[in-house]
Amino acid sequence: MTGTGWLSGIFWQRLKRNRFAMTGGAVVLLLFILSLLAPWLTPYHPDAIDAYRVLMPPSLDHWLGTDELGRDVLTRLLFGARISLKVGFVAVGIAVAVGTAIGLVAGYYGGWLDSLLMRLVDIMLCFPTFFLILAVIAMLEPSIWYIMIVIGLTGWMGVARLVRAEVLSLREREFVMAARGLGASDLRIIVRHILPNALSPVLVSATLGVAGAILTESALSFLGIGVQPPTPSWGNILTSGKDYIEFAWWLSLFPGLAILVTVLSYNLIGEGIRDALDPRLNR
Repeated sequence: MTGTGWLSGIFWQRLKRNRFAMTGGAVVLLLFILSLLAPWLTPYHPDAIDAYRVLMPPSLDHWLGTDELGRDVLTRLLFGARISLKVGFVAVGIAVAVGTAIGLVAGYYGGWLDSLLMRLVDIMLCFPTFFLILAVIAMLEPSIWYIMIVIGLTGWMGVARLVRAEVLSLREREFVMAARGLGASDLRIIVRHILPNALSPVLVSATLGVAGAILTESALSFLGIGVQPPTPSWGNILTSGKDYIEFAWWLSLFPGLAILVTVLSYNLIGEGIRDALDPRLNR
Protein backbone atom coordinates (compact mmCIF):
# COMPACT_ATOMS: atom_id res chain seq x y z
CA MET A 1 0.00 0.00 0.00
CA THR A 2 1.37 3.41 -0.92
CA GLY A 3 1.77 6.32 1.42
CA THR A 4 -1.67 7.59 0.44
CA GLY A 5 -3.15 4.16 1.08
CA TRP A 6 -4.72 5.37 4.30
CA LEU A 7 -7.15 7.31 2.10
CA SER A 8 -8.10 4.29 0.01
CA GLY A 9 -11.09 2.00 0.26
CA ILE A 10 -8.80 -0.97 0.96
CA PHE A 11 -7.57 0.70 4.13
CA TRP A 12 -11.09 1.33 5.42
CA GLN A 13 -12.18 -2.20 4.56
CA ARG A 14 -9.27 -3.66 6.51
CA LEU A 15 -9.82 -1.30 9.42
CA LYS A 16 -13.54 -2.11 9.64
CA ARG A 17 -12.73 -5.83 9.82
CA ASN A 18 -10.53 -5.23 12.86
CA ARG A 19 -12.93 -5.70 15.76
CA PHE A 20 -10.49 -4.40 18.37
CA ALA A 21 -9.86 -1.17 16.43
CA MET A 22 -13.58 -0.65 15.89
CA THR A 23 -14.25 -1.24 19.58
CA GLY A 24 -11.56 1.28 20.50
CA GLY A 25 -12.98 3.79 18.06
CA ALA A 26 -16.49 3.34 19.46
CA VAL A 27 -15.23 3.91 23.02
CA VAL A 28 -13.33 7.07 22.02
CA LEU A 29 -16.35 8.39 20.10
CA LEU A 30 -18.59 7.71 23.09
CA LEU A 31 -16.13 9.50 25.36
CA PHE A 32 -16.16 12.54 23.05
CA ILE A 33 -19.96 12.63 23.04
CA LEU A 34 -20.19 12.26 26.83
CA SER A 35 -17.63 15.00 27.46
CA LEU A 36 -19.35 17.40 25.06
CA LEU A 37 -22.78 16.73 26.56
CA ALA A 38 -21.53 16.72 30.17
CA PRO A 39 -23.44 19.89 31.24
CA TRP A 40 -26.72 18.29 30.13
CA LEU A 41 -26.02 14.74 31.34
CA THR A 42 -25.63 15.53 35.03
CA PRO A 43 -27.55 17.86 37.35
CA TYR A 44 -24.44 18.68 39.35
CA HIS A 45 -21.71 21.24 38.83
CA PRO A 46 -18.17 19.80 38.89
CA ASP A 47 -17.06 22.30 41.57
CA ALA A 48 -20.25 22.32 43.67
CA ILE A 49 -19.37 21.54 47.30
CA ASP A 50 -21.92 19.74 49.50
CA ALA A 51 -20.76 19.34 53.11
CA TYR A 52 -23.67 16.96 53.83
CA ARG A 53 -22.66 14.44 51.17
CA VAL A 54 -18.94 14.02 51.83
CA LEU A 55 -17.38 10.72 50.74
CA MET A 56 -20.68 9.05 49.93
CA PRO A 57 -20.36 5.65 48.19
CA PRO A 58 -22.01 5.06 44.79
CA SER A 59 -25.78 5.41 45.03
CA LEU A 60 -28.81 6.31 42.92
CA ASP A 61 -28.21 10.01 43.60
CA HIS A 62 -24.46 9.85 42.92
CA TRP A 63 -23.73 6.94 40.60
CA LEU A 64 -19.96 7.00 41.23
CA GLY A 65 -20.08 8.47 44.73
CA THR A 66 -18.78 11.80 46.02
CA ASP A 67 -15.34 13.06 47.01
CA GLU A 68 -13.97 14.62 50.20
CA LEU A 69 -15.78 17.90 49.44
CA GLY A 70 -19.10 16.33 48.50
CA ARG A 71 -18.60 16.84 44.75
CA ASP A 72 -20.14 14.31 42.37
CA VAL A 73 -17.39 12.03 41.02
CA LEU A 74 -19.21 11.15 37.79
CA THR A 75 -19.65 14.84 36.97
CA ARG A 76 -15.98 15.55 37.61
CA LEU A 77 -14.95 12.58 35.47
CA LEU A 78 -17.08 13.79 32.56
CA PHE A 79 -15.69 17.32 32.75
CA GLY A 80 -12.19 15.94 33.35
CA ALA A 81 -12.47 14.00 30.09
CA ARG A 82 -12.50 17.35 28.28
CA ILE A 83 -9.12 18.23 29.79
CA SER A 84 -7.58 14.85 29.00
CA LEU A 85 -8.81 14.82 25.41
CA LYS A 86 -7.75 18.44 24.86
CA VAL A 87 -4.27 17.75 26.19
CA GLY A 88 -3.94 14.62 24.06
CA PHE A 89 -4.90 16.24 20.78
CA VAL A 90 -3.19 19.60 21.20
CA ALA A 91 0.06 18.06 22.48
CA VAL A 92 0.13 15.48 19.71
CA GLY A 93 -0.75 18.17 17.16
CA ILE A 94 2.31 20.17 18.23
CA ALA A 95 4.52 17.07 18.20
CA VAL A 96 3.32 15.99 14.76
CA ALA A 97 3.74 19.50 13.29
CA VAL A 98 7.30 19.90 14.61
CA GLY A 99 8.35 16.33 13.87
CA THR A 100 6.90 16.33 10.35
CA ALA A 101 8.59 19.62 9.45
CA ILE A 102 11.98 18.48 10.72
CA GLY A 103 11.65 15.05 9.11
CA LEU A 104 10.69 16.55 5.74
CA VAL A 105 13.60 18.99 5.71
CA ALA A 106 16.14 16.43 6.92
CA GLY A 107 15.04 13.71 4.52
CA TYR A 108 14.63 15.89 1.43
CA TYR A 109 17.80 17.97 1.61
CA GLY A 110 20.09 15.44 3.29
CA GLY A 111 23.77 16.27 3.72
CA TRP A 112 24.96 18.39 6.62
CA LEU A 113 21.45 19.63 7.37
CA ASP A 114 20.22 16.07 7.77
CA SER A 115 23.15 15.24 10.05
CA LEU A 116 22.58 18.35 12.17
CA LEU A 117 18.86 17.74 12.62
CA MET A 118 19.32 14.03 13.38
CA ARG A 119 21.96 14.83 16.00
CA LEU A 120 19.41 17.18 17.57
CA VAL A 121 16.96 14.28 17.63
CA ASP A 122 19.58 12.04 19.24
CA ILE A 123 20.32 14.65 21.91
CA MET A 124 16.62 15.05 22.71
CA LEU A 125 16.23 11.28 22.96
CA CYS A 126 19.08 11.11 25.50
CA PHE A 127 16.99 12.96 28.06
CA PRO A 128 14.34 10.96 29.95
CA THR A 129 11.23 12.59 28.53
CA PHE A 130 9.09 12.53 31.66
CA PHE A 131 11.81 13.99 33.86
CA LEU A 132 12.47 16.67 31.26
CA ILE A 133 8.77 17.57 31.31
CA LEU A 134 8.85 17.61 35.12
CA ALA A 135 11.82 19.97 35.14
CA VAL A 136 10.28 22.39 32.63
CA ILE A 137 6.81 22.40 34.23
CA ALA A 138 8.34 22.92 37.69
CA MET A 139 9.99 26.14 36.46
CA LEU A 140 6.78 27.47 34.91
CA GLU A 141 3.48 28.50 36.40
CA PRO A 142 1.16 25.46 36.40
CA SER A 143 -1.10 25.86 33.38
CA ILE A 144 -2.95 23.51 31.06
CA TRP A 145 -1.46 25.34 28.07
CA TYR A 146 2.09 24.99 29.35
CA ILE A 147 1.48 21.28 29.86
CA MET A 148 0.22 20.79 26.31
CA ILE A 149 3.08 22.78 24.80
CA VAL A 150 5.78 21.05 26.84
CA ILE A 151 4.41 17.56 26.11
CA GLY A 152 4.24 18.43 22.41
CA LEU A 153 7.75 19.90 22.27
CA THR A 154 9.24 16.84 23.96
CA GLY A 155 7.43 14.25 21.86
CA TRP A 156 8.28 15.08 18.24
CA MET A 157 11.45 13.00 17.84
CA GLY A 158 9.80 9.74 16.87
CA VAL A 159 7.64 11.47 14.26
CA ALA A 160 10.72 13.19 12.80
CA ARG A 161 12.51 9.87 12.38
CA LEU A 162 9.50 8.20 10.77
CA VAL A 163 8.95 11.05 8.31
CA ARG A 164 12.64 11.28 7.44
CA ALA A 165 12.76 7.56 6.65
CA GLU A 166 9.75 7.88 4.36
CA VAL A 167 11.15 10.96 2.61
CA LEU A 168 14.51 9.31 1.97
CA SER A 169 12.65 6.68 -0.03
CA LEU A 170 10.15 8.99 -1.70
CA ARG A 171 12.60 11.63 -2.94
CA GLU A 172 14.08 9.15 -5.43
CA ARG A 173 10.72 8.06 -6.86
CA GLU A 174 9.84 8.76 -10.47
CA PHE A 175 7.00 11.18 -9.71
CA VAL A 176 9.30 13.34 -7.59
CA MET A 177 12.02 13.31 -10.24
CA ALA A 178 9.40 14.21 -12.88
CA ALA A 179 8.15 17.15 -10.81
CA ARG A 180 11.73 18.32 -10.31
CA GLY A 181 12.38 18.02 -14.06
CA LEU A 182 9.33 20.15 -14.79
CA GLY A 183 10.83 22.94 -12.69
CA ALA A 184 8.69 22.59 -9.58
CA SER A 185 10.13 24.33 -6.53
CA ASP A 186 11.37 22.37 -3.53
CA LEU A 187 8.47 23.65 -1.45
CA ARG A 188 5.92 22.51 -4.01
CA ILE A 189 7.53 19.10 -4.32
CA ILE A 190 7.60 18.64 -0.56
CA VAL A 191 4.04 19.83 0.06
CA ARG A 192 2.26 18.43 -3.01
CA HIS A 193 4.13 15.21 -3.73
CA ILE A 194 6.14 14.00 -0.74
CA LEU A 195 4.09 15.01 2.29
CA PRO A 196 0.82 13.23 1.31
CA ASN A 197 2.77 10.02 0.70
CA ALA A 198 4.61 10.24 4.02
CA LEU A 199 1.56 10.62 6.26
CA SER A 200 0.78 6.93 6.89
CA PRO A 201 3.32 6.34 9.70
CA VAL A 202 2.50 9.78 11.09
CA LEU A 203 -1.15 8.79 11.45
CA VAL A 204 -0.22 5.69 13.45
CA SER A 205 2.27 7.59 15.60
CA ALA A 206 -0.23 10.38 16.29
CA THR A 207 -2.94 7.95 17.39
CA LEU A 208 -0.60 6.18 19.80
CA GLY A 209 0.80 9.55 20.88
CA VAL A 210 -2.60 10.75 22.09
CA ALA A 211 -2.68 7.86 24.56
CA GLY A 212 0.82 8.73 25.77
CA ALA A 213 -0.05 12.42 26.19
CA ILE A 214 -3.15 11.55 28.25
CA LEU A 215 -1.03 9.33 30.50
CA THR A 216 1.59 12.06 30.89
CA GLU A 217 -0.99 14.71 31.78
CA SER A 218 -2.61 12.37 34.30
CA ALA A 219 0.77 11.63 35.89
CA LEU A 220 1.62 15.35 36.12
CA SER A 221 -1.75 16.16 37.66
CA PHE A 222 -1.36 13.27 40.08
CA LEU A 223 1.98 14.73 41.19
CA GLY A 224 0.34 18.13 41.71
CA ILE A 225 2.12 20.06 38.93
CA GLY A 226 -0.42 19.51 36.20
CA VAL A 227 -3.99 20.77 36.01
CA GLN A 228 -4.65 22.65 39.23
CA PRO A 229 -7.79 22.22 41.37
CA PRO A 230 -10.62 22.98 41.34
CA THR A 231 -10.47 22.28 37.58
CA PRO A 232 -11.17 18.54 37.34
CA SER A 233 -8.81 16.18 35.55
CA TRP A 234 -8.48 12.45 35.90
CA GLY A 235 -5.03 12.85 37.43
CA ASN A 236 -5.98 15.26 40.22
CA ILE A 237 -9.12 13.22 41.00
CA LEU A 238 -6.78 10.28 41.58
CA THR A 239 -4.60 12.49 43.77
CA SER A 240 -7.50 13.43 46.03
CA GLY A 241 -8.51 9.78 46.24
CA LYS A 242 -5.18 8.36 47.40
CA ASP A 243 -5.62 9.79 50.90
CA TYR A 244 -8.96 8.02 51.31
CA ILE A 245 -8.27 4.79 49.43
CA GLU A 246 -8.86 2.59 52.48
CA PHE A 247 -12.52 3.56 52.87
CA ALA A 248 -13.37 5.57 49.72
CA TRP A 249 -12.22 3.16 47.02
CA TRP A 250 -14.41 4.76 44.33
CA LEU A 251 -12.24 7.90 44.27
CA SER A 252 -9.31 5.87 42.93
CA LEU A 253 -11.08 3.10 41.03
CA PHE A 254 -13.24 5.09 38.61
CA PRO A 255 -10.69 7.68 37.38
CA GLY A 256 -8.13 4.88 37.10
CA LEU A 257 -10.54 2.87 34.96
CA ALA A 258 -11.27 5.95 32.83
CA ILE A 259 -7.55 6.40 32.10
CA LEU A 260 -7.08 2.68 31.46
CA VAL A 261 -10.01 2.35 29.06
CA THR A 262 -9.18 5.55 27.15
CA VAL A 263 -5.48 4.76 26.71
CA LEU A 264 -6.27 1.16 25.75
CA SER A 265 -8.84 2.34 23.19
CA TYR A 266 -6.37 4.70 21.51
CA ASN A 267 -3.74 1.96 21.44
CA LEU A 268 -6.23 -0.43 19.81
CA ILE A 269 -7.04 2.20 17.17
CA GLY A 270 -3.34 2.79 16.52
CA GLU A 271 -2.62 -0.93 16.20
CA GLY A 272 -5.60 -1.32 13.87
CA ILE A 273 -4.45 1.53 11.64
CA ARG A 274 -0.93 0.09 11.52
CA ASP A 275 -2.27 -3.33 10.52
CA ALA A 276 -4.56 -1.83 7.90
CA LEU A 277 -1.65 0.07 6.34
CA ASP A 278 0.69 -2.93 6.34
CA PRO A 279 1.09 -4.12 2.72
CA ARG A 280 2.22 -7.56 3.92
CA LEU A 281 -1.25 -8.32 5.27
CA ASN A 282 -3.52 -9.72 2.56
CA ARG A 283 -6.81 -9.64 4.38
